[in-house]
Amino acid sequence: MTIIQDWAQPIDTPSTEAYAHLFHTLGDPTRLAIVEHLASGEHRVRDLREHMGLAQSTVSKHVSYLAECGLLTARTEGRSTWYSLADADLLRSLISATEKILEATGKPARLGPHLHPINEFGAEVESGVPDSASTIGTTTRRTKSARTYGRR
Repeated sequence: MTIIQDWAQPIDTPSTEAYAHLFHTLGDPTRLAIVEHLASGEHRVRDLREHMGLAQSTVSKHVSYLAECGLLTARTEGRSTWYSLADADLLRSLISATEKILEATGKPARLGPHLHPINEFGAEVESGVPDSASTIGTTTRRTKSARTYGRR
């Protein structure tokens, strides 16, 4: 006979809210696409707008949200601001874990190659998700048209 003990502990509300905020941030397809673009290197809002085919105000809003969450860093050069991922390795680890969860739930998907862990030889570390899985953003400059996201 198995005895199940109730180890219920109170929910840590601030931690739960922090997780929810992070997942909400990455749960938006446009913000996730921006993260994909920035995984290939720093970009200005203008560059992201051109790659994604979205209005500058839309891209600026999403970049601000990502920066507010601490996922982006900004570097000013003249009148331009260049954005990059604050910790690309941590985001790659999160993407890799997410791909494993999606595969385990029968919904294999794979984001662009810039978001995958790289070993010490510069080669992509295999995530276990088959290449036949859905692949997003495989172009060198990571360009996307508005049509890709169902907008026109």
